[in-house]
Amino acid sequence: MSSPDHSNDPATAQPDAENQAPACVMSFNASEPSGAAGIAGDVATIAAMGAHALPVVTAIVLRDTAETFEHQTLESELIVEQARSVLEDIPVAAWKVGFLGSAEGISAVAEVLSDYPDVPLVAYLPTISWLDDEQQQSYLDAFRELVLPQTLILVGNHKTLTDFLLPDWEADRPASPRELAVAAGQHGTAHVLVTGISLPNQFVDNVLATPAGPITGERFERFEVNFVGAGETLSASLAALLSVGAEVHAAVGEALSFLDQALDAGFRPGMGNVIPDRFFWAIPPEDEEAAAGSESADALTDDTPAGRGPRRIH
Repeated sequence: MSSPDHSNDPATAQPDAENQAPACVMSFNASEPSGAAGIAGDVATIAAMGAHALPVVTAIVLRDTAETFEHQTLESELIVEQARSVLEDIPVAAWKVGFLGSAEGISAVAEVLSDYPDVPLVAYLPTISWLDDEQQQSYLDAFRELVLPQTLILVGNHKTLTDFLLPDWEADRPASPRELAVAAGQHGTAHVLVTGISLPNQFVDNVLATPAGPITGERFERFEVNFVGAGETLSASLAALLSVGAEVHAAVGEALSFLDQALDAGFRPGMGNVIPDRFFWAIPPEDEEAAAGSESADALTDDTPAGRGPRRIH
């Protein structure tokens, strides 16, 4: 009697070697309820870039789209256990580090990262002004000592990175991206992606630099609104691109383009700041919206943002 054919049985079928799973990016970041930044922003961005997110929660941040109120850190052991349980099962192709909660959280994450030195790390340094001075200092000292030596690309706003890397800067002019890269390089970081550099005529510059000088970048026209989650979007998209083997300079160019389009399509869900739309590409082109025209008019409400059609369903 022949054996039964299980070739089409989902319970026994083996994955096709050519049908590979998406690259996996592990993100260490805080959970926050607005969905604008933190781990939610990372997951949305990484998914939009076609990779799979492995989210590890490092803290709980209480905030809305306008401001941050307070945060609660998680135990270091719990952070490590979250990561280790997944790392024993799933290969990771890139890391994204965001807000790690505390100096102890940084130490816990750095311990995990050190076991995988060949996996590229994108570290984003957000503004942590809601912490008191002592908490800020201990956090930044630990980040400098434990995360920077393992970082391929450090991402941050020009002012934030200047305060962090060159706290004694007293020159009349702003620190250049190269000078910031030199300071970061002294701690082992290979590249610095500096955002929000003010330029004349309502433009801002974003520059990737090494201690040898600038490599690439992109100028944006300054938006007349404030965003929350822009840095998370840029750094997470960059990690997703590195996870599939993109060269650093090419990945930065594509990540900046993605951010620009996400900001251009941004939306304001509440009364605070605007959130980048990481799924801007899922909105039908205007001609398709016009073709839908009268068929969908009755379905619209006063809450539907002007000019934004329904999402494509994938």
